[in-house]
Amino acid sequence: MTTKVFGHKAPDTDSTGSPIVWAWYMTEVLGTPAVPVLLGEPNTEAAFVLKHWDLPKPEIIADVAEGDKVVIVDTNNPAELPAGINKADITAIIDHHKLVGGLETKGPIDITVRPLACTATIMYDLMGDAAKTAPRGIKGAMLSCILSDTLEFRSPTTTAHDRAVCEALAADLGVDMTELATAMFEAKSDVSSFSDAELLRMDSKEYTVDGAELRVSVLETTAPKLLIDRKASLMGSMPGVAKEDGADQVLLFIIDILNEEATLLVPNDLVKKIAEASFGCTVTGDTVVLPGVMSRKKQIIPALKV
Repeated sequence: MTTKVFGHKAPDTDSTGSPIVWAWYMTEVLGTPAVPVLLGEPNTEAAFVLKHWDLPKPEIIADVAEGDKVVIVDTNNPAELPAGINKADITAIIDHHKLVGGLETKGPIDITVRPLACTATIMYDLMGDAAKTAPRGIKGAMLSCILSDTLEFRSPTTTAHDRAVCEALAADLGVDMTELATAMFEAKSDVSSFSDAELLRMDSKEYTVDGAELRVSVLETTAPKLLIDRKASLMGSMPGVAKEDGADQVLLFIIDILNEEATLLVPNDLVKKIAEASFGCTVTGDTVVLPGVMSRKKQIIPALKV
């Protein structure tokens, strides 16, 4: 049986590229047939990466069947996975997020969770010498994943090892990291064709904080004004998205990659309360700027209080 390799819903670059990388490794090196799949359309940056490295877009699936062999990458959160995930045969998890709980397996499995900025960094280590002999597109996918998840080393999640692996891949490929990252971030910033609801779900994760169900969305961009200019319509769309997704509130953080700060939209008193309790700020309008906040995983989620 062919193993399906996938990351989280609303796939970003890491959840698009890492399944491709690991499916290649399983098939070509380990001799275990595997195929990468996605749990939704890749975002604009991930789509750029696929085109740039001439990688075919993996099939998009809505669910998994009972007994399907699967490898989960870049998440371990059931809320970010297909509804039938616990009926599938999970054979491995490779991730760099905190353990959430709730996944069930048919037996003992391989689990690798490391405090690194990117799943692709972990994969590079796990592959050993095979990483150095991988095709150009596989190396390019790993490089792009690390540049994306570290925001070209601006994110506080970045480790010295992430940087070292990224630099090794770039040198091997003869690629200027800054040029590639700039092109990726420009692609990520082009959101003109997306509806408000699509933007609110584009890079979002579901969390329960102090009994409140929150959809925590981030939009990383080099052109924050384009998004902030849409704040009225974005905030107007939040109640509908929250209701459809079974959440109490949508939180939207617009991450300014170049200025290294986040702007949180504040549509109501609940979000104002959350912002002031979580980040020690004073909210006086419908937005609040949070200097230095770049990472949902390391700076936003751990700080959230309701």
